[in-house]
Amino acid sequence: MANTKANEKLPPVEQLRGRPIGRILMKMGLLSREKVHECLEIQKKRGGGIRIGQIFLELGLVDEARLQIALAAQRGIEYISIDGMDIPADIIEKVPAQTAKSFHVVPISFNKDKNELTIALDNVDNFRATDDLRTLMGFAVTAKMTDRNSLESALTKYYETKQDDNITELIDEIQSDSFLQEFEGRSASIDLDELKELSESNPVKKLLNLVLLQAIRDKASDIHFEPFESEYKMRYRIDGVLYEMIPPPKYIAAALSSRIKVMASLDIAERRLPQDGRISLSVQGNPVDLRVSVLPTMFGESVVLRVLDRSQVSFDINKLGLRQADIKTFRSLIDKPNGIVIVTGPTGSGKTTTLYAALNELNTIDTKIITTEDPVEYDMDGMIQVQMKPSIGLTFARCLRSILRQDPDIILVGEIRDLETAEIAAQASLTGHLVFTTVHTNDAPSTVARLLDLGVEPFLLTATIEGIVAQRLVRKICTSCKTGFEPNEAQLKDLRLTEEDIKGKKFYYGRGCSRCNGTGYKGRLGVFEIMVLNEETRDLIMNRASTNVLRMAALKHGMVPLRENGLAAIYDGLTTIDEIARETMVEG
Repeated sequence: MANTKANEKLPPVEQLRGRPIGRILMKMGLLSREKVHECLEIQKKRGGGIRIGQIFLELGLVDEARLQIALAAQRGIEYISIDGMDIPADIIEKVPAQTAKSFHVVPISFNKDKNELTIALDNVDNFRATDDLRTLMGFAVTAKMTDRNSLESALTKYYETKQDDNITELIDEIQSDSFLQEFEGRSASIDLDELKELSESNPVKKLLNLVLLQAIRDKASDIHFEPFESEYKMRYRIDGVLYEMIPPPKYIAAALSSRIKVMASLDIAERRLPQDGRISLSVQGNPVDLRVSVLPTMFGESVVLRVLDRSQVSFDINKLGLRQADIKTFRSLIDKPNGIVIVTGPTGSGKTTTLYAALNELNTIDTKIITTEDPVEYDMDGMIQVQMKPSIGLTFARCLRSILRQDPDIILVGEIRDLETAEIAAQASLTGHLVFTTVHTNDAPSTVARLLDLGVEPFLLTATIEGIVAQRLVRKICTSCKTGFEPNEAQLKDLRLTEEDIKGKKFYYGRGCSRCNGTGYKGRLGVFEIMVLNEETRDLIMNRASTNVLRMAALKHGMVPLRENGLAAIYDGLTTIDEIARETMVEG
């Protein structure tokens, strides 16, 4: 454990900010000049890819705690010992238990005049905690460094006996808050100063923090705050299904929407127009983006937060749910030197994830990838991503023209919505580019009809489209409560199956347990159909054949339809009859 002896020899932290780590450890009296030079030589021989601090640790010259003190000093963060410190209860209450544990920090002092909270953390790489607490709690936050054991002891001492706040307790606290009660029935007559004060209300901040952290922990994809005539609802979407939380009093609607706007750097005075923004957090070391949409309604502002948690999304083709034969087909499409690959399906069917998985695989040092997205959902290293802004005329079509002058190899067009975008995408593929895009249709063959309806000439489609991938997302059976069962006649009828069809097949469902919140499902997987264009299908498109004729030709050449892939997922024990019946349809 770090002691204060090392700290006593430390000059003022301002003098050490930005200095080499070896020099700081020399100033602390822990290393000699000769030892530092020896370690620098070792670092040079090992190619410089290893940090010098790691070499000091490997050789046993310093311990982890003292290295952290030096790294903190290098970043201008003061070291403090919190052993024996008695932190007042009102300071501890500034950071709720769940937040303190999630961000691994302990509040140690608060300056009311400056609204400044000082926190102790035990890892210099946790500097994002200061920004996140500033966003979540609205304080000016200053960080000080302490050692790991001391911080763990403080978390146990001050927060172990405190139960994590639950929504019921926080709603009770809100209902007994006299300041918030003043706004009952006043949603339309709140001035700007009152909105600012509402957004800084402690019970409101605590409730919102709890809702956000709980949503991220439960792997929710969206959080809804919805005002109605006589109530205010909060709902999560988990695995595609909405679940309602205990509703708070209706009069805190303006307070919650104002707090979210402050966090997303939106205009809290504007309550008549829609607004979009973003909140970036790092929860337990994982970067999480919250995409904010505010929509004025008859009864107040409806706010939806889309949770984009990189740690919960796998951009790996092998983990999308594609069957082995389909993975091979999909890879053959994305490895083409040029042409258009289309991914289709309804909103929320996982099209973006599939495209990102393809781009992630193709994202190499010798390939230039440019994307046009509305909105950009995930920041991907090594790719140039462009956010569409139709309000100022930055549309897919306009952006695509400029992109072609940027010498890309691969282009992602977020969505083909009109003839102009479709034609430029086709021209891009004809000039040697590989183009990925999405279209909203029910299955792969009907995508052709949709593009023809937009006005695209058949010869352009046959010359450019290489393949069309249709997909749906279905919920996976929870592995903790997975149970075998015999399907009844009605269930078989839903899938147009006979007793003969299911001979020797096993079926499962989830009973419901604490791990899946009683739903019987945990996580989702994709169900796909891949239509690869060949001579016959190209001739049919040229002759404007119907979707049914095109589908029959694709099936003849090996396309496995959505429903059939869904049945395979049922027989593999991955999902249920109900999910496949709901998400896929029988052709013909």
